[in-house]
Formats: sequence, C-alpha cells, structure tokens
Amino acid sequence: MDSPSITSSQAIAHGRRIRGSASKVRRVLDQIRGKSYREALIMLEFMPYRSTGPITKVLRSAVANAEHNLGLDAANLIINQANADMGASMKRYRPRAQGRAFAIKKQTCHITIGVATQAQT
Repeated sequence: MDSPSITSSQAIAHGRRIRGSASKVRRVLDQIRGKSYREALIMLEFMPYRSTGPITKVLRSAVANAEHNLGLDAANLIINQANADMGASMKRYRPRAQGRAFAIKKQTCHITIGVATQAQT
C-alpha cells in the first residue's frame, strides 16, 4: 500500500491508542476528509458518534502544528489526509458459568490527520 504524498507544507497530528474500533472512527473520518477546518469542526460537534471527541482533539492538534510550525492560517486549511489504523487490542476476561472465562477484546486505533492550505491539495 502506497503512503499518501506528504508535502513539506502539510501539518500532521497523530492520536495513538485511542479507545474504539478503527471502523467506527473511519466512518467519521470519511465524512470530514476534504472539508475545511471550520466546516469539519461544525460537523464533528453535531455528529452523534462517540469517536468525534478524540478526532476533534487530533484535528485541533494538526491545525496548531500548522500554525506554530509552518506559519499557516487556520482559515485556509483543509483536511487532506485522515486515516484510522488498528492499534493493539486490550485483552480482558469475563467469568462465565462452570469456571470458564470469556475473552473480551477492547479495540484501540491510531488516528492520523493531515491539514494543508487549499492551493496545495
């Protein structure tokens, strides 16, 4: 799988080991990919999914990286990269009848969001 093209004027932020499955996070990331920063924040605020909290946090971090490290204006930024990959599963066990144990896998994911100015996408 080819990695997405990363330009020098793109700011990236990562959220590692976020609780929640990657498929449920991708459902939200697919809706904000390609949108402007302001529009994405409004969409995330009113979506009924639990994963919007960590995604908003990573998005704000990516924009802060763009402002601080690259000197870009937040009003001109769009989301050009948004990925969710599987992380390690936390393994827990629930007691069951007759002394048996039932395995529970609590999934985690890694969120990556990249922002760039509109002219560079």
